[in-house]
Amino acid sequence: MSLSSDEETLKSWVALHSDKMYSWVFYKTGDKESSEDLVQDTFLSAFKSIRKFEGKSEPKTWLFAILNNKIAEHFRKIYRSPVLTTKMGDYSEKTMNTFFTKDEGWLKEEIPRNWPDEEIHLLDDSAFKSILENCMKNLPAKWHAALQLKYLEEKKGDIICQELEITASNFWQILHRAKLQLRKCLDINRFRK
Repeated sequence: MSLSSDEETLKSWVALHSDKMYSWVFYKTGDKESSEDLVQDTFLSAFKSIRKFEGKSEPKTWLFAILNNKIAEHFRKIYRSPVLTTKMGDYSEKTMNTFFTKDEGWLKEEIPRNWPDEEIHLLDDSAFKSILENCMKNLPAKWHAALQLKYLEEKKGDIICQELEITASNFWQILHRAKLQLRKCLDINRFRK
């Protein structure tokens, strides 16, 4: 059985672009399995609508547009999913309530301390990056998304609120809690001896 022209075209696109597409989606999601699935879904969508491709742009541009839509759809599904449990190291989300006193001051043992000065930039340290990635993955989905969109993708708050379908005050509360939890996780797993 010979391949059709569309199948041959798609096969060549897979060979040319799949590695770059995988790298991009892995950068966005940080998850190997999701990245593989999203690239595969992109090529399936491209195959279904290959006859609509008019050649007004490069195939790579068209494929990445489809991929970016798949990534956005992936995150929308995650944002809307309820979080049942969140474990970070050897403590859970319940610790969120243990940062402050009843008078809304810091508990003495929870006051953020300066981390030791490092000879190298922390993000150049592979051990630190691994701990950071694990800590972020263990945040509730909306918390992780808020940090990802705000600090890694550098999106504006109003855009993030639209994408997460939350109010501005909810966004800032989520961001605050996410940073506290992330700092706690990093403190426990990287800086406390």
